[in-house]
Amino acid sequence: MRQLGVIKWAEIDDVLLDMDGTLLDRHFDNFFFEEELPRRYAALQGLPFEESRDRLMAMYRSVEGELAWTDLHYWTERVGIDVVAMHKELDHLIGFLPGAEPFLTEVRRRGKRITILTNAHAAGVEVKTAKTGLDRYVDRIVDAFEVGYLKMRPEYWPTCQRLVGFDPKRALFVDDDEGCLHAAQRFGLAQIIHSAKSSSQLPAEASSTFTSIEHMTALFNGHPFPAGR
Repeated sequence: MRQLGVIKWAEIDDVLLDMDGTLLDRHFDNFFFEEELPRRYAALQGLPFEESRDRLMAMYRSVEGELAWTDLHYWTERVGIDVVAMHKELDHLIGFLPGAEPFLTEVRRRGKRITILTNAHAAGVEVKTAKTGLDRYVDRIVDAFEVGYLKMRPEYWPTCQRLVGFDPKRALFVDDDEGCLHAAQRFGLAQIIHSAKSSSQLPAEASSTFTSIEHMTALFNGHPFPAGR
C-alpha cells in the first residue's frame, strides 16, 4: 500500500466519489444479494439455501462487468422477485459509512464540485438517496446507465469525462473497487484513493497498489489506513 501524502486541495476542482462501499455502507448490498435474495429465491424455487445462493452467485458472475450486473429490473425478471420493492423494504439497512457525511460537508465548504460516479442502477440510487439524503451533499449523481458502461471498463472514463466535464489532472477519485481504480488510473486521473473499509460488518482491507484510507476524513488529516495485504 502506498503512503498517503498531503492532498493538495488547491489543485483539485472535482471530487469524484463512488457511492456503495465508499460513502454508503456496503453491508446493505452484501446482505441483500448474498443473503436475503438467495433466501427468497430458495423459497420461490423450493431449493435449499446453499443451492439457491450458489445459483445466484453463478448468475451474478455470468454478467459481471456488464450493465446487467447492477440492473435491478434485469434481476427482477431473471429471478422472478421484485428487487426494487425489496430495496425499499430493507432500506433500514442503508446508511452512511463513518466519516462520510463530515467529509462531504468539508469538501463542499472548500468549494469543490462533488460528483457521485456509481455503477448502481437508477432505481437503487433513488431508494438510497431517499433514505440517506446523499443527493443533498453533492452536485450530481451519475449512474453507469447514464454513461453506458461500468466504471471498470476502459470505455467508461472518456464518456464520463465528456458527460461531467472534469479535468483528469485536477480531479480526485475515491472507490473501494480496485478494478475501477485501475481503469481510472489508465485514463489519467491525477489523484486516486482506495476505500479500504467498504462495509461496517467486515474488516478493512488495504490495497497493495493504491493508497488506502479507512475513513474519508483521513483525506484531511493525512492518516491512511496502516495495514497492507
